[in-house]
Amino acid sequence: MKRCEELIKNIRPIKTIGSVSKNISSICFDSREVVVQSMFVAQKGTQVDGHDYISKAIEKGAYCIVLENLPSQLDDNVTYIQVENSSLALAHIASAFYDYPSQKLKLVGITGTNGKTTTVTLLHKLFLGLGYQAGLLSTIENRINNEIIPSTHTTPDAVSINKLLALMCEKGCEFCFMEVSSHAIVQRRVEGLRFEGGIFSNITHDHLDYHKTFKEYILAKKTFFDTLPSHAFALSNIDDANGKIMLQNTKAKKYFYGLLSGATDFKAKITEHDFRGMQLDINEHKVWVKLTGVFNAYNTLAIYATARLLGINDNKILKVLSSLNPAEGRFETYVGKNNITAIVDYAHTPDALENVLKTIRKIRKSKQNIITVVGSGGNRDKSKRSEMAKISYDLSDKLILTSDNPRDEDPDEIIKDMLKGTPNDEKVLVVSDREQAIKTAVLLAHKDDVILIAGKGHEKYQEIKGVKRHFSDAEVVIKYLKIN
Repeated sequence: MKRCEELIKNIRPIKTIGSVSKNISSICFDSREVVVQSMFVAQKGTQVDGHDYISKAIEKGAYCIVLENLPSQLDDNVTYIQVENSSLALAHIASAFYDYPSQKLKLVGITGTNGKTTTVTLLHKLFLGLGYQAGLLSTIENRINNEIIPSTHTTPDAVSINKLLALMCEKGCEFCFMEVSSHAIVQRRVEGLRFEGGIFSNITHDHLDYHKTFKEYILAKKTFFDTLPSHAFALSNIDDANGKIMLQNTKAKKYFYGLLSGATDFKAKITEHDFRGMQLDINEHKVWVKLTGVFNAYNTLAIYATARLLGINDNKILKVLSSLNPAEGRFETYVGKNNITAIVDYAHTPDALENVLKTIRKIRKSKQNIITVVGSGGNRDKSKRSEMAKISYDLSDKLILTSDNPRDEDPDEIIKDMLKGTPNDEKVLVVSDREQAIKTAVLLAHKDDVILIAGKGHEKYQEIKGVKRHFSDAEVVIKYLKIN
């Protein structure tokens, strides 16, 4: 229980009607979760307006309503707190309700288009391997030390974030590594959190269905660094065109990492690589890691740099780093009979897809063909569909276009959009059923060939017409490659 006045002290209400000395049992923004003595925060979402559910929340026993627009009729038994932005208020209220958990551990956030999941997942594994208690908030899963808590969003809602951070503190976690999506930044889900550091990986064409313009997308990412405190560190990829821009207005201490530019704080170079991993020179230290590709060299360097900025010794970092396995669904390799290699990767943006395919082309031997199986998500940025198909066509020997998560769209219409990016020739096959597409790729593969199954990675479902059906690229690959 927390007193209402304690919860609202950081939100600067426009108007307060009713007593603020009430004890509050829970914070809710979904009226279905309201219980007696709840505080209900009415948020204006893209599809639903919480203000429409205020009366329902009161019926269920809400003591206090946080809102932007006061209703015409007020209940005398309820406290109303009017604010300018309910989402911003929710973040600060949630932090206060759970006793400001982000101030009790070292919280590091990473934002960027690609590389977030690999970076935070391996940072979490690294710190556990170093003997620390650590938490993880990622696209794949949330973890408190080794306890898995399923994940539904790249960045959870503000209440869930603070609840998870509070649990981490209870379990003795000293660190937490979290993905910070552009949606979460714009929706103010990470407001009120005290970050020890922020990492910028890269920024490419993605989420324009939400942000509308690339400039808006960049500004959303930059906002995260603009709000970092002076005690924190800000670590940015200087090889990205927007790497310096991200840190222009930050109060945090600035650091840069890169593979190409000379004047960086943290530098790396790939000296060897194959499908099993690569050898890197990082700040003049040699290390073999079980990751491969230029994109993973950046991820590894960001992990190393973050650990150093958190005060960890070089040799300790490199020893544990060399033992870490890739994040699930990120360049995961499976080898079947006839040495056919299948790679399952989450690449669902043009840039990520190009990076993965270029990595495969660099590593493959001259007679190895590349067969790519790829689709594109429904109800998302349509402009990237033909671009992803063109990249796949140009960098593969055979291309199979298939379904991804069609959501509310017709899978065949999505594939038609993709076909606009490819010539009409025998190099391209259309197999809309994803399992059959993967099976076809395996049947077409000859000895030593490489199959890339792109777009879904770690996901264990396929979303069709609002229903999530169990589906795993990895399980299907294992089935048809006949891997025991």
